[in-house]
Amino acid sequence: MTDAAELRTRTRELLAAHPPGDTEPLDFLKARFDAGLAWVHYPVGLGGLDVPRSLQAVVDAELAAAGAPDNDPRRIGIGLGMAAPTVLKYGTEEQKRRFLRPLWVGEEVWCQLFSEPGAGSDLAALGTRAVRDGDDWVVDGQKVWTSSAHLARWAILIARTDPALPKHQGISYFICDMTDPGVEVRPLRQITGEAEFNEVFLTGVLIPDAHRLGGIGEGWKVAQTTLMNERVSIGGMRIPREGGMIGPVARAWRERPELRTHDLHQRLLTLWVEAEVARLTGERLRQQLVAGQPGPEGSGMKLAFARLNQEISGLEVELLGQDGLLYSDWTMRRPELVDFTGRDAGYRYLRSKGNSIEGGTSEVLLNIVAERVLGLPAEPRNDKDVAWKDLAR
Repeated sequence: MTDAAELRTRTRELLAAHPPGDTEPLDFLKARFDAGLAWVHYPVGLGGLDVPRSLQAVVDAELAAAGAPDNDPRRIGIGLGMAAPTVLKYGTEEQKRRFLRPLWVGEEVWCQLFSEPGAGSDLAALGTRAVRDGDDWVVDGQKVWTSSAHLARWAILIARTDPALPKHQGISYFICDMTDPGVEVRPLRQITGEAEFNEVFLTGVLIPDAHRLGGIGEGWKVAQTTLMNERVSIGGMRIPREGGMIGPVARAWRERPELRTHDLHQRLLTLWVEAEVARLTGERLRQQLVAGQPGPEGSGMKLAFARLNQEISGLEVELLGQDGLLYSDWTMRRPELVDFTGRDAGYRYLRSKGNSIEGGTSEVLLNIVAERVLGLPAEPRNDKDVAWKDLAR
């Protein structure tokens, strides 16, 4: 069993063989992956060493102290947080070896083709079709709210392969090449002025059966792994004290005493405490992940993340008064990542409105917490045993 001391030795050997100051960042990241120090809880040969997830902190601390480059996780968050754990759990050995290394080092960006214009909160109602044609599947349909589609090489995709089955049963899960003919990406401009989201049109796209994850008709089960990991990655991000949205508000309070009022002080204290509770709860959730797979608790964390971001950004705008009404740049851009803390208060206020929609709406997440965490009776669902083709649309 590899322990912390051995991991430190392995990390120092990596640094000695590939000094960060003299090695191209991509070359260093590839060497790190090959040494099993990318995600240490992954299998040997796939960037890991088959050791507990908690030991990753040992490696990260050594590398940070040496000034080693990271893989810019914000830019490749969908690949790291959603695609990788799904490929690891359901992929063939060939799929794991093909996709995980370029995903982790950042050579290939991933996106998620799940939501549709008629299947957002009720994702299982999706209508994108995949029809078998020999060793391929022919895919036609439309996806929406697709972050990073304009940058992505690969996408995780769910499509309906048997409309005669009930909606949860006739879905299969695929890996789609975003550069293939028939894939069209169009920007969706948001309230911030930017277009970090996209809509994606799929017309006669050929996906080889070798790019299917899980069995035919098992797409909903595979998708649950993706969704649970997504909510953990959104709601349980590791941040320092006063990190995230509460940081800029606390700094403004300290640096501009003329803005202070008693009411704003009480609200700031309440939100500061709630943000710290959420941060510590996220740490506990990550510790639970060491022992197994993510569960519905991630939905609760994502709920808290959305509510807090919206309340904190609203308080910041009020605290700043007329300065809070300013918006520095309305240029139509297609950014590579979302930068909450590096922008102004107006951006944070507008962008946070999407937090209760993306990654599962707050209404859906409340149902998940109620049923799977609190054990409350499920809402009546009259369409669970009806063939998808017979559902009213």
